[in-house]
Amino acid sequence: MRLAVNIDHIATLREARKAHEPEPVAAALIAERAGAQGITVHLRGDRRHIQDRDLEQLRQTISTKLNVEMAVTADMARVALKVRPDQVTLVPERPQELTTEGGLDVVAQATAVADFVRQMHEGGIRVSIFLDPIVDQVRQAKTAGADAVEINTGRYADAPEASVGAELSRIVEAARLAARQDLEVLAGHGLNYTNVIAIAEIPEIVELNIGHSIVARAALLGMERAVRDMVTLL
Repeated sequence: MRLAVNIDHIATLREARKAHEPEPVAAALIAERAGAQGITVHLRGDRRHIQDRDLEQLRQTISTKLNVEMAVTADMARVALKVRPDQVTLVPERPQELTTEGGLDVVAQATAVADFVRQMHEGGIRVSIFLDPIVDQVRQAKTAGADAVEINTGRYADAPEASVGAELSRIVEAARLAARQDLEVLAGHGLNYTNVIAIAEIPEIVELNIGHSIVARAALLGMERAVRDMVTLL
């Protein structure tokens, strides 16, 4: 089980004061040293936290996988083809949302997604699609040419105790289908040091993207300790 650390909220703290610190690249290097096998950032259209400059510096600096979450837009395609991260993850995006609220509807946006995937592949960039654990979405991701899917664990993370089992079953079903379709299976959203354990036990899932809970712990204990604690759990 690989851990990719999302460092968006290091940049959130920086942008709160429009200052020069904390530096996302420094956080990424610490995360790598602590055992992270990938760094994830979300480049939003409004550039509310991660900036284009951050992508360029990360591309030049980190030694693990650089995964950039982005919406299916011409602007994001342009940035991706300029920076050339190892992987892009296609996500839905609404300007007013606090965080990503659900998976990308690949079925409804089939043509646009397939065209975006084609552009990325022509640029030598792998594509993952962040989607809800729905079998039709998994199948459409395969049809669109994706290399991987990242299963949204948000509903599982937020579910009341009585519903956790049902949400977990949906994730397991989607993960098994994706693996049968020869898609690499990733997962993330809302995972913390407690609820991650059941997700980490799903054999088809090979990588988790985790950000907020790690950065929250890092604010109290330091980035290296926070990442090492999660790596130990996984």
